[in-house]
Amino acid sequence: MNKFYLTTIAALVLIIAAGAYKFMIQGSVEKSQDGRLALQLDAEERDLILAEMRAFLESVQQITEAITEKDMEGIAEQAKKVGRAAQGEVPGSLMGKLPLEFKKLGFDTHSRFDQLALDAEQLGDEQHSLTQLSVLMKNCVACHAVYRIEVTDRH
Repeated sequence: MNKFYLTTIAALVLIIAAGAYKFMIQGSVEKSQDGRLALQLDAEERDLILAEMRAFLESVQQITEAITEKDMEGIAEQAKKVGRAAQGEVPGSLMGKLPLEFKKLGFDTHSRFDQLALDAEQLGDEQHSLTQLSVLMKNCVACHAVYRIEVTDRH
């Protein structure tokens, strides 16, 4: 091959690698005035993420109530509602805007809800469920400490 083709191939590989880094790892974020990372999303994407967070919060409240009533079936039912099956179809365009660490926190949170449901069913120990919920909530606190959402018209 001549030098032109090798240079072209190298340039294309670099472009693909940069695109993969941006899409899979970095996402669309900027440093915000409060020191957190601001996810740059359109209004529809923001609404999708906020709806998921509200579902988490509602389930946490209902799980907490079920724990106080020693209702293991209720704990499992509420935890399953926001487990991995609840992730649904997240548009690829949104996934590309989310940084890798945000995605990891989200996947881990859904997985922890699934584990909480499974353990509630199998162990029947509300104190264990409460401990799991406490650990799970650290993901929520970490996410809100690091990220915020800013609506942008940019795509």
